[in-house]
Amino acid sequence: MKIFKYEFSLSFPLLGYALKRMVIFLPTLFIISLLTFILISSAPGDPAETMLNRNTGGEGQASDKLASDQAYQELKHRLGLDLPVFYISLGSLASCDTINKISKRDHRENLERLIYTYGNWDQISNYYKQVNKFELTILNIKRDSLTADPLIELRNNINRFYINYSDPVLSSYFTELDALITPVPALAVLNKPLQDLKSSYATMKEEKTTWKRYVPTLNWSGTKNQYHRWLFGDAKWIGKEEDFTKSRGFVRGDFGISYFSKRPVKSIIWDGLQWTFLISIISIIIQYIVSIPIGVYSAVNKDSRADSVITTTLFVLYSLPSFWIGTLLIFFLGGGDYLDIFPPFGLGDTDITDGLFVRFSDLSYHLVLPLFCYTYGSFAYLSRQMRGGMLSVLRQDFIRTANAKGLSKKTVIWKHAFRNSLLPIITIFAYVFPALIGGSIIIEYLFTIPGLGSITYQAVVQKDYPMVLTTTMFAAILTLVGYLVADILYAAADPRISYSKKAG
Repeated sequence: MKIFKYEFSLSFPLLGYALKRMVIFLPTLFIISLLTFILISSAPGDPAETMLNRNTGGEGQASDKLASDQAYQELKHRLGLDLPVFYISLGSLASCDTINKISKRDHRENLERLIYTYGNWDQISNYYKQVNKFELTILNIKRDSLTADPLIELRNNINRFYINYSDPVLSSYFTELDALITPVPALAVLNKPLQDLKSSYATMKEEKTTWKRYVPTLNWSGTKNQYHRWLFGDAKWIGKEEDFTKSRGFVRGDFGISYFSKRPVKSIIWDGLQWTFLISIISIIIQYIVSIPIGVYSAVNKDSRADSVITTTLFVLYSLPSFWIGTLLIFFLGGGDYLDIFPPFGLGDTDITDGLFVRFSDLSYHLVLPLFCYTYGSFAYLSRQMRGGMLSVLRQDFIRTANAKGLSKKTVIWKHAFRNSLLPIITIFAYVFPALIGGSIIIEYLFTIPGLGSITYQAVVQKDYPMVLTTTMFAAILTLVGYLVADILYAAADPRISYSKKAG
């Protein structure tokens, strides 16, 4: 009965405190997600164009882009990139709240420059339509030996109108168009759309209303925006969604599609997380098993020769960067010009048909070098934290009392001092979870391990923003979870710590 009362009095306030912290997590994650989303949305590049280039098998060739206009629009809609970025946006009276409907990013950015220059969206929109009309007329002209080369030049010239807004530059382009069309009778059909284009451009300049750009406006997009769609999705919350273009959102486990591999981000994350989690957990266990006894021994034998040797050795290891040690290990022990003891890359070549022991042995053999690189640097930091915590406890009055009672040195250290000196180690534990992602990048890349760190590195290099966004959010969630776990371990390690007041 006494035990029951103790557990209840400890667990209930702790549960309340944990719930309170989880409630605080929500606005914290909201701010992190918002900042991350804004940064990634502002990054250069057009995701839909990148995916289409890959889908058509091209390597960024212009011909691939020209052939996929309709697919481009459909993909933009599927990714939700034709929506406004956020719930609200600050603009001006000259701006247009539907400019996100403009498909290509460089076109949209050029139109925004025209809006700032002339301030009359109606005339700018008409000018943009005339550019489209002129381009479509070019594409409809039959090519022969006389028109093929001029049409290519005309197409290249008209494409410049989409990305330039300077009046002298555009005027020079009009002159070049005239010079290309006039000598070729078969291109006379372009005179009318060219005149319409010139007329719309002249009207845009003559009827400019630049004062409108100084009148601020606040636009409300509702829930139909990119951020809301990414976070909560636009699919049904209840029942099966028939429209495959709808997203279920991050909070419902839909992390989007990788721009590079076209696979769902969720499956890619899961594939990598298994290896990263396995390596990280083994490494963490080794770190604590080795560091805690070393720290305790150094504290008990403070300023001894053994303490000096241990401290010096560990700090030398701590000062050596893991990528350098990893390179040396591969060079000297991985079958280079020296010893061929350990495999330098990968996770083995066994499959499901091999026995469990064979697969375990092969995997363990391949993980020796990565685990060493992943682990050795933490020995110094953890053991010094343990040493410091133990030294502060050994100076406490209750330790002197225990010694005065005649208790053995082993009992005093491990039963009375050890538990109370764990707080610094527990504090460090809060950083263990986010390290599952961040700390594994270099090691996994060096040893060609398909873990989450390696995947994140490739996503950053390839500008695979859904992958980057998802891993960033996971790192933030793991950080918050780490702090919560550390708080719970505080209470378990030190009975003096009570959350009853915090929870109340």
